[in-house]
Amino acid sequence: MAEAHQRRSVRVGVGVGLPLVAAVALAALLLRLFPADATGRWGFSAAAVAGVCWAGQLWYVGYGLDSEGLTSGFWRRLLGLANAVTLVRGALYAVVAGFVVAPPETSVAWVPAVCYGAGAALDKLDGTVARTVGRETEVGRRLDMAFDTFGFVAAPLVAVLWGLLPVWYLSISAARYVFRGAVWLRRVRGLPVGDLPDSDLGKYLAGVQMAFVTIALVPPVPTDLVWTLAPVVLAPSLAVFTRDYLAVSGRLPGRN
Repeated sequence: MAEAHQRRSVRVGVGVGLPLVAAVALAALLLRLFPADATGRWGFSAAAVAGVCWAGQLWYVGYGLDSEGLTSGFWRRLLGLANAVTLVRGALYAVVAGFVVAPPETSVAWVPAVCYGAGAALDKLDGTVARTVGRETEVGRRLDMAFDTFGFVAAPLVAVLWGLLPVWYLSISAARYVFRGAVWLRRVRGLPVGDLPDSDLGKYLAGVQMAFVTIALVPPVPTDLVWTLAPVVLAPSLAVFTRDYLAVSGRLPGRN
């Protein structure tokens, strides 16, 4: 009974308490830092949207963990150095998402580029820290995956809404969901699902995407140049998602 109560308490803390506290803290901080002209589109506050987005990310991470994992030193692992770096990345990406409701002419239009660029720069640091001064954990893996996926949606969306990237560039944000959905559908239909190709090409191209979107968000960068380069940068990443699906579905030569 005591163990069940402990698990329930921890799950409530992770699923409700932690996201709520994080949302309020981030929104309160941004409300003090953002000028009035950072709010405009649809009447929403950029600070509030950022807080809600960070809470959503943390809720997703906690929701997918089993009860045993939550009670086995969860808070110690969550607050480790590597995960602290990852949490900073998540907060930076949430700030970027807040600018979805901000007008492009805001006086702090440089913030999305700085926050997304900083988050991208920290992308490899958290894994390196985990392998050198700590250990890799399921909590850290879920944090990293959730924040990476969220960042790939938030930053391109802001760039598209501000006219800095063409709307079809959002296909890179949808590609991961389409791929995972297609794999899930194969499993539901009882079709075989193979292994992904043993290649780091996707990771390298993800880094290129992060750098390109960061550059696109920098206010002085010519938008015409960004639009011209967009298809050149986008095509290889979409090709890799296509290759991965062909591989797991057994359509590539030499694969079952």
